[in-house]
Amino acid sequence: METPARDPHLWRMAKARARFKSHLFTYVTVNLLLWSIWALTDRSFSPLPWPVWSTLFWGIGVAIQGFSTYGNMERGQLSEREYERLLRQRSNQL
Repeated sequence: METPARDPHLWRMAKARARFKSHLFTYVTVNLLLWSIWALTDRSFSPLPWPVWSTLFWGIGVAIQGFSTYGNMERGQLSEREYERLLRQRSNQL
């Protein structure tokens, strides 16, 4: 059985979204584990719990990946918009 032809742009988007969902699941799972370890073992009274650093900085990375995956700032789209803008400028000059 032959697979149907895929739209390359949609296929790239689908792969990026699948990667993001996998990364988000890993982020949540690992951070739940880290916070559980901290809650069960650390009895010190430090101002900040140690898992806050991994949660914060890794969370920034996940947020950036989520924005680039689901936001309107994809590089291909930006290039297409710029190309269309240049075409309009050139047609206006003629």
